[in-house]
Amino acid sequence: MEQCSSSVVSFQQHPQYYTRDKSSNIVKQQINNHQTSLNYFMLYTNREILKETMAADEEYEREQWTMFGNEAERVEIDVIRNQQLLQMKASAHMRYLEQLSQKAPDFPIPLRAHTVWEGMTVKLSCTVQVPSSLSTTAFFMLKNVNVEIKTFDTKAVITLRAAHKEHEGLYTTRLRTTDGIQEHSAFVYLTDASAAVVGGPASPLAVQVSDVNKDYVFLTWQPPSADGASPVQGYYVERCDLGQGEWVRCNVDIQKMCHYPVFGLKEGTLYQFRVRSVNQAGAGRPSKATKPVLTADPLEHTRTMVDRGRTITITKDELEGRIKAPFPPTNVHACEVSDTYVVLSWTEPEPRGREPLTFYVERSLTGKNSWEMVSLDMVVNSPRFPVFDLVKGKQYYFRVRSVNKYGVSDPSEPSTPISFGKSQAVPAPPHSVMAIRDTDTSVLLQWQEPKDKNGILGYYLYYSEAGKHNWKTINNKPFAKTRFTVHGLKTRKDYVFRVKCVSRAGNSSYSDESQPIMVKSAIYVPSAPSAIVLLLCTGSEMVLGWRAPFSDGGSPVRGYYLDQKEKGMEIWREVNVKPVKERQFKVCNLTSGHFYQFRVFAANVVGIGKPSEPSEAFLCEKWTMPEPGCPYDLEIREVRNGSLVLLWAAPLYEGRSPVTGYLLEISQGDQSENWTALSEKTISDTRYKVSGLQVGETYRFRVSAINEAGVGRASLPSEPVIAQTQPGTKNIEIGVDDDGFIFLGYEAAEMNDESKFLWSKNYTDPIGAERARAETKTNRSVLTFTDPSEEDLGLYTVNMSDNPQQSSSYDFTAEGKVVNLQAPLSAWQVEVSEKGSVRLWLQTESLSNAAELRLIFNDREISSTPHRKINFDKAKGLVEILFDQLSQEDEGSYTAQLRDGRAKNQFTLVFVDKSKSFSHSNPTSHTALSASSLKIQSTGEGFKLYCSLKYYISFLKTSWYFKEKRIGEEARTKPGSSMQKVWIEIFNPTENDKGKYTLEMFDGKDTHKRFLDLSGQAFDDALYFCLFVSDRAKVTKGLPDVVAIMEGKSLCLTCYIDGEPAPEIFWLRNDREIFSQDHFTITKVPKCSSITINNVNMEDSGKYSIFVRNKHGSETVDVTVSVYKHGEKPPANAVELS
Repeated sequence: MEQCSSSVVSFQQHPQYYTRDKSSNIVKQQINNHQTSLNYFMLYTNREILKETMAADEEYEREQWTMFGNEAERVEIDVIRNQQLLQMKASAHMRYLEQLSQKAPDFPIPLRAHTVWEGMTVKLSCTVQVPSSLSTTAFFMLKNVNVEIKTFDTKAVITLRAAHKEHEGLYTTRLRTTDGIQEHSAFVYLTDASAAVVGGPASPLAVQVSDVNKDYVFLTWQPPSADGASPVQGYYVERCDLGQGEWVRCNVDIQKMCHYPVFGLKEGTLYQFRVRSVNQAGAGRPSKATKPVLTADPLEHTRTMVDRGRTITITKDELEGRIKAPFPPTNVHACEVSDTYVVLSWTEPEPRGREPLTFYVERSLTGKNSWEMVSLDMVVNSPRFPVFDLVKGKQYYFRVRSVNKYGVSDPSEPSTPISFGKSQAVPAPPHSVMAIRDTDTSVLLQWQEPKDKNGILGYYLYYSEAGKHNWKTINNKPFAKTRFTVHGLKTRKDYVFRVKCVSRAGNSSYSDESQPIMVKSAIYVPSAPSAIVLLLCTGSEMVLGWRAPFSDGGSPVRGYYLDQKEKGMEIWREVNVKPVKERQFKVCNLTSGHFYQFRVFAANVVGIGKPSEPSEAFLCEKWTMPEPGCPYDLEIREVRNGSLVLLWAAPLYEGRSPVTGYLLEISQGDQSENWTALSEKTISDTRYKVSGLQVGETYRFRVSAINEAGVGRASLPSEPVIAQTQPGTKNIEIGVDDDGFIFLGYEAAEMNDESKFLWSKNYTDPIGAERARAETKTNRSVLTFTDPSEEDLGLYTVNMSDNPQQSSSYDFTAEGKVVNLQAPLSAWQVEVSEKGSVRLWLQTESLSNAAELRLIFNDREISSTPHRKINFDKAKGLVEILFDQLSQEDEGSYTAQLRDGRAKNQFTLVFVDKSKSFSHSNPTSHTALSASSLKIQSTGEGFKLYCSLKYYISFLKTSWYFKEKRIGEEARTKPGSSMQKVWIEIFNPTENDKGKYTLEMFDGKDTHKRFLDLSGQAFDDALYFCLFVSDRAKVTKGLPDVVAIMEGKSLCLTCYIDGEPAPEIFWLRNDREIFSQDHFTITKVPKCSSITINNVNMEDSGKYSIFVRNKHGSETVDVTVSVYKHGEKPPANAVELS
């Protein structure tokens, strides 16, 4: 509801803005900083008001002598009202400036996730909004990568040049203010570039260089997330001498593990390294190259000494004297062992001498005394040497000799026995992958790591729309944790997920798929209502209205609670104990002459949200002004490019005379107070279509009521609205279904489980069930007219219950009416003349020129003959057959098949005897009458109810009902039909599926029903196969539908579970998993699980679920927990627990 313009307009903050506590010293300081300007503004405003008032008084005195009686009184009232308006405008502007000064610096647009291609240049920027009264604040962006970052007074920009998968991750912007640090984060996804060859793998990542020596380095990397058309077989390592600029492959054979020793390098040279993945299709794109690495002696610094008093460098070589023949190395051992190579390491001799050293490496099989040189074809400059040509399963001794220009040293002491290591196994896949609802475009994915988690570097995640098996990679950089928020999903689409472990030995196999999940927002408490307005005051009672919360939290608002306090008091007092469903409430037992403030809370199934901002102080004084009060409930519908529809409610206070019309005003911008009238004439209705708006511009609207006394108080301005059609917006469409019924159809762009389609006529009038019926499937609703006539003409509207702006209308006029052939204006008629000629005729509504007629006589199509003339008048809708004389050959069945567009029907006349007349029949009715009684059949996934037919005609319309409520095509039900049978399948049945099932068959004239009561032994027998023979996971007993518990007590919910193998068990609250903590205690034992909520409070209200699953299936059972305060009564439908 809207607030009257006579009250002070409260400053409406953007939902993303952060408002500091009014008691904080910082805010007080900011207010003080504005006080001087505010006082000046107040003085200036008062002066202006005085001038305008004096001018008005002067004009009044000058003309008073010409005015008499009511005319003079009317001018006086106008002057007083103008004074009040000027005062209220000044007060509103002061309050706006005051609250603006309290607004902390913040980000006006939140960061959001982005997906970019590998190799692209990416630029991310954000803007901060800082009040002009505050000093410039410093803010910066965090991410530990080599990128370019620029910061300005109100803007920060980060640029990733040639983005690689190493750049993938969470980027955070920090804003440091005097009130603390605020953060906004966004995840940047890197997508693999196109494959180098068709079916080729993606590139590896995170190539690292370690153990740098004069002619040797050691490389490690991580495997890619995408294998390509076939699994990755291994890797090629490449190096580049920066002095030559050419990439050279280092290994001839494919390296299977994600590490490799590179030797044979030149000392004192700058190198870069990169790695390519290889599969059956060939080598993929190279990884990001490493930073340049300089090959050098790592021990050089140990032979350098610096004289503190001088800049002369003295090397240790100079202190070792003239050593000629070198000493042998020491400590020969294996520093890296794999299944394909061994890297030997040793310590240079001490003393070493000045001359450059090289080394000979020798080996010998254990048990033998013969030694052979391993490094025969190369010069070893570093104390590292990889050996590749060992025989698997055999052990070797190694020793090393030092070599300089004077000779060769004695051999070192042999190493301990060395052999190839065992092949490192890839890790086991993760398990228990579970997706949990998060937002309309994201889900929270979590999983369990394998028992043996040694060597796991992280996880790769994959997703696919349910049932399509079109798997796509989520992250291209291993994610180390076991919880990840997946962004960029399509709203209300079903997805499945799977996960891989990543290690240097390779990636694991895929985990099992998660259960399908529909992407939609998890439910929370509603946001705060706003704009509390006084609609009527009687002196002891006030009628209040307010706006609905900006967000209902994903679940419809069930009601509102009000608090009140007198002006100047600190303690709020509850007004209503039971929630009020309407956004309007009468507060009684108030004291006349006192000022009162109010605040409102919204509540949904989760609980009670935050309170609204306190209203202004309303004076409790009986309204006696002659003008009407303010309209309220200003709603915006059907927002399109350049137009929209406004609806409002008439004021509760009419003044001294009835309301005769309304004044509608418009303001361009989201805060402008420059109001102009939309129409020169008053508007008589409580709705108006606004057109001629600029596409993409923002507008606000307000409405004032008019009576004989003049224009009353204006409503509170509407929320700002952009005059632009939102993506996905649909309009109502009209058509004729396959059964010939006229329908209006509407498809919602967004909706949730609680959303409802609300159909009405002329925006407010209900549509009678006898005139039309509405059916909803997924996000589409169809309003079908049972027997359209002139009475059904008019304006039809539809809107979503949780989002009125998502709406459309259709003007159903006589000119645009679709022909209905479901029932003719008259059935077949027979006329026999005195001369014996016979006329058969059939009358329908007027048909279009495209209408078609087929006449069938005894299963063959007929046309006009001299003996039998056929006339078809489309304009009149008349079909007639004229016989000069009837003969025995004319005996039989006559059927007229009519089609006009999609509308179609057939009408049959059966000849009985030449001496008698004709009788007509409906073949579709025979079809329904031939239906057998309902039967039940058990299936592996539940049971099927079916009805056999002798024959089936497409005109037959069938509907299924359970306990008198229509069954749609949902997750657990699936209706179907064939030429001989009509059925409905019930999947994963529970005790809640007990009851009466009804099949309705409509033949265009009559409704035929078949019933089956599944509330006794029949239901138990049907369940026996699917519940007790099947091994799927299931909840056998435990949770009621609704549980009530008093605040402060502890609640224990226990469930019994069955299934083979033993099911996994998860407890959820409002569709989010609950983990054991101080407030929640979860126990899981074989075939039983319980959750205890310790010291229950009001915020614990909501939906709780137990979810069990194994390889054969799953089941979820819900319970609603209602927490009530001491002294209150629990809900009537709840099971009360003490």
